[in-house]
Amino acid sequence: MESTILLLRKNKSFVFVCVLAICLVTIGMLAPYIAPHDPLKADMMNSLKAPNDIYPIGTDQLGRDLLSRILHGTLNSLKMTFGLVAIVFTIGTVLGIIAGYFGGIADTIMMRFCDIFLAFPGIIFAIAVAGVLGPSSINTVIALAVVNWPKYARMSRGLTMSLRKKDYIKAAKMGGANEIQIIIRYVLPNVIPSLIVTATMDLGNMLLEISSLSFLGLGAQPPTPEWGYMINEGRTYIQTAPWLMIYPGIAMLISVTIFNLLGEKIRDVLDPNN
Repeated sequence: MESTILLLRKNKSFVFVCVLAICLVTIGMLAPYIAPHDPLKADMMNSLKAPNDIYPIGTDQLGRDLLSRILHGTLNSLKMTFGLVAIVFTIGTVLGIIAGYFGGIADTIMMRFCDIFLAFPGIIFAIAVAGVLGPSSINTVIALAVVNWPKYARMSRGLTMSLRKKDYIKAAKMGGANEIQIIIRYVLPNVIPSLIVTATMDLGNMLLEISSLSFLGLGAQPPTPEWGYMINEGRTYIQTAPWLMIYPGIAMLISVTIFNLLGEKIRDVLDPNN
């Protein structure tokens, strides 16, 4: 672990991307304090104002400051993204390790569930689940978690199956360690690094999927600022007020690019043979 941390620190491009990611998260966390205006306050007298001194990137159809809404949208989008990744990571890892380590009927049942969920196109299945649950941020996260957990379950299962036959696992059993102790001390530390790489690379995809459902009206609901829904709101005014779509799109592009680069750099260090 220490050698891995040293490698990450010596990798200048990784450090640079980490700084960008930290800056992005910091902006989201500080959004309530650095936003120049109330993102929810409507002012019809200033609706659809082009970028100017008071509103640096303009206002929307209700006269709300677009910059303030994008900053708060950063916070909302990142909370949903990190929450979604944490949920699928935890559920998939736990179920996959159980299936891979114990095998038998537990493995069979778990993998058949995975096969069922993977049989449907992911985003279409998520739309169906979100439609049944109802439009909201929480239901969007639940819908996407239902779709994405099998990938982590299958990956952790495969890694666990390759580990359970190792000599040190057999030695631990002979030494009197029980199954829970073996999983915590020997299996998890060897499975987690690969899953962390996958989770980091999934951040950008998860952000896009969340924004896609919000764009369709199944995610965050008005007046909550969220990038996908903001782009949807701006469609009507694409010719008269293009900034309503351009700036939330740029914010999303920058965020996804940063997360993708971060995932690639972590993968290069932790799995150089990939």
